[in-house]
Amino acid sequence: MSFIKNYKLVIGLLLFCVFVRSQKNFTTFIEPRVAINYNLSKLYSHNWSVANRSTIYESSKLEFNALQFDFGHFSNFRVGGNQNLSLGILYRYSELFEQESINEFRITEQYNIISRSNKVRYGHRVRVEQRITSLLTIHRFRYRFTLDMPLEGQNLDVGESYFIGNTETLLNVGKDLKPIYEQRFTANFGWLLSSKTKLQFGVEYRLLNFTETIEHRLLLLSSLNFSL
Repeated sequence: MSFIKNYKLVIGLLLFCVFVRSQKNFTTFIEPRVAINYNLSKLYSHNWSVANRSTIYESSKLEFNALQFDFGHFSNFRVGGNQNLSLGILYRYSELFEQESINEFRITEQYNIISRSNKVRYGHRVRVEQRITSLLTIHRFRYRFTLDMPLEGQNLDVGESYFIGNTETLLNVGKDLKPIYEQRFTANFGWLLSSKTKLQFGVEYRLLNFTETIEHRLLLLSSLNFSL
């Protein structure tokens, strides 16, 4: 039964990718990521990550083009049994790959709350970001709704798979910058390889500037997560 459910989800993702591919102003990226999580106490934890983004399809042709490296860190503070506050920093290094690109320093403030119903877990996340470059500072406001569940049984055990899906709304504002709205839809399949290691693959569809000239972006995601 779990195989049939997984099969239907994969077919749905493939059909979705075909739909996105038919849109105008369409670009596809790949984004592998490695993250390390560790707890300093029951109330305080750290997350470190490194990611790379590259273009593989743009302007109606296949073309590989490395764009950026992201180095990020989050400090997470638990303020309740199902809530936490986080402070994050990220450095995006892109000038190495494209001369017209600008490196970015980002500060993130985050609130997250999680609830559970049977085997499905729900999450609400609010983020405020300051994206700082040599040209301007962009303030970004984000809300994300997430659900995740094991695909085999009521609980996730080592060797089993899980699904994570979310949708996120974003608003970018800044001095002399017209507001830019964005909507994202993400689906990930993952496997608990060991009690401290997870492997995930997924897709993310982005509608950028959907109140003006819409840009369609598809990200092919992969991540390896370690817990120390």
